[in-house]
Amino acid sequence: MDMTTLIAFAAAFFVFAASPGPDNMTIVARTITHGAPSGIAYGLGTVAGILIFLTLAAFGLSLIAQEMGVAMTVLRYGGAAYLIWMGVKMWTAPAVVPQLQPVSERRRLFSIFLTGFVLNLGNPKMPLFYVALLPNIVGASLTVDHLAALAAVILCVEVVVIGGHVLLAVRARKLLRSERIVRRVNRVAGGVMIGSGVAVAASR
Repeated sequence: MDMTTLIAFAAAFFVFAASPGPDNMTIVARTITHGAPSGIAYGLGTVAGILIFLTLAAFGLSLIAQEMGVAMTVLRYGGAAYLIWMGVKMWTAPAVVPQLQPVSERRRLFSIFLTGFVLNLGNPKMPLFYVALLPNIVGASLTVDHLAALAAVILCVEVVVIGGHVLLAVRARKLLRSERIVRRVNRVAGGVMIGSGVAVAASR
């Protein structure tokens, strides 16, 4: 696989990853309300799901993943329900200035990671993305070396995408200097989370 091919894949994946959607909106919402570790944990979960689909595609199993309709539907609706529940919690949360909020515990961060991972596995667009893209980028054969190179590209792109969303959210978080502003932001972030959950549930 030459450099031109990798650049083409990187460009296509960047457009896919950076496009506005439930994952990016959730990363921003969680960072604003709970800090950068929460947003990063969710983002890492989505990346883990992306790499799972890449591995399936490398072994020609994307079509099998598409056929796992019941399992994918359960994952999608379960994750969507969790996002909506978290959105309601954010909406009704007491207004606490960010500097006074406790740092998230490791166990809580892991649960956030799992949420991102499960929602990504339940995303019906992921298998279609790889089935449509990989044959046009790398042809019919995808070796282990190709898999490693594409995984490296995905990680680099996601560092930029997730890092950019978290950085912007952290800067916005610094503007929260009063309980009234925090309350409003909690409701906006909660609304985004609820909307993301609805969007995930409605996706086909």
